[in-house]
Amino acid sequence: MAKLDIITAPDPLLKVQSTSVEKVDDEVRRLMDDLFETICAAYNGVGLAAPQVGVARRVMAIDLSMGEETPNPLYVANPKIIWSSEEFLSAEESCLSIPEHSADVIRPAAVRVSYLDRDNEVQEMDAEGFLAICIQHEMDHLDGILFIDHLTAVKRNIILRKLTKTRKRTSAKAAVTAPIL
Repeated sequence: MAKLDIITAPDPLLKVQSTSVEKVDDEVRRLMDDLFETICAAYNGVGLAAPQVGVARRVMAIDLSMGEETPNPLYVANPKIIWSSEEFLSAEESCLSIPEHSADVIRPAAVRVSYLDRDNEVQEMDAEGFLAICIQHEMDHLDGILFIDHLTAVKRNIILRKLTKTRKRTSAKAAVTAPIL
């Protein structure tokens, strides 16, 4: 397993549509493991989709154990929501690709998802509450959608401007401290 670099907004790679995997083979399982390893290394990370690490494949990993002794990863390929509740839930969301920002997003409170598991078996699962939110959030990434895309244009633009400003400061600081060869 390898910890991967997480892409941050406003990188255009985060807006790319992901392609389905034909089957969950060793290469896809390795990607799932790497996504899980990257979640574990991230502060408060609970989910990660392949596009967040520059891989435009419909693969994601979720682990709601949040630092407990026993991780409980959920590995998902080619997820499809086949049912969603008429009840909605507003919850504060954050994202590893949008560091230090969060906002309330409204989503269906429960979903039923069809997907391929780590063993290439078709599965269905019902999820509600926090798990349902995580699944929908990560699935959005597979379609090039960020949680800030659910916000008003004004709120989204404020966050993007702050991220761009932070990126410029970080790049300038790195250039100043970089060794001269």
